Amino acid sequence: METISTVAGLRAYVRKWKQAGERVGVVPTMGALHEGHLSLVHAARARADRVIATVFVNPIQFDNATDLETYPRTLEADARLLENAGVDVLYAPTVSQMYPPGFATRISVSGVSEGLCGGTRAGHFDGVATVVCKLLMQTLADCAFFGEKDFQQVQVVRRMVTDLDLPVEIVACPTQREADGLALSSRNRRLPPRQRQIAAALPRIMRACAADIAAGADVPVALAQAADQLADAGFDPVEYVELRSELDLQPLATVSEGTPARLLAAAWLDDVRLIDGMAVPSPE
Repeated sequence: METISTVAGLRAYVRKWKQAGERVGVVPTMGALHEGHLSLVHAARARADRVIATVFVNPIQFDNATDLETYPRTLEADARLLENAGVDVLYAPTVSQMYPPGFATRISVSGVSEGLCGGTRAGHFDGVATVVCKLLMQTLADCAFFGEKDFQQVQVVRRMVTDLDLPVEIVACPTQREADGLALSSRNRRLPPRQRQIAAALPRIMRACAADIAAGADVPVALAQAADQLADAGFDPVEYVELRSELDLQPLATVSEGTPARLLAAAWLDDVRLIDGMAVPSPE
């Protein structure tokens, strides 16, 4: 595996691969890698001849300076994991490489970016769309792989790629979970033992809520009950528990056949923000 930090160096490799007719996949990450990220690498290896993994903690998608400062940075360990997983190139640009002096462009995706995480994190999805667009153009990838845990992010990226006619396939991969059901996340390692125990209540309460809705429960009542249960478990604040259409992220008051639905939630334990999402089947 080669580690590259410049666009010119990256493009030199990509150019050779493209000339050889090889299909290129990219796995964009912010590092602090775990098995969830590696599952994306494995998916990329199955669908592409060459795989690029990117590690870049993107400053313009953070709305909280403390969160940016404390975000775990483990590049050496990440590189070992990626090499063992069969990545061809690790692209780890500097902030100045991504945003050189005078950089003045932002990409804003309306609609799917509104509400949910976009409702409480001002400018977050503008930062996501901008950096993902740059990474797709820098890598010239044929396919890009994202985890469904960040479901709204996946939909923002898909909308951007469609609207800008970018020649890349966006592949969403299933959420990977720890033994107690908690979705794998780089932020999990910031949870002290007591909060880590509480965190497992998030997927448990969400699964129960999804099952109730699938069984025909009143959706607003089920969502309110789940939010109350999260608060009782120790989450503070509970930002949202919502049922949305998988297609366009519009709020749903009912679940019906032909409209795939997803339960989405975000809640805090001390200074760690956890998100999760799961599909809700139509009532029998």
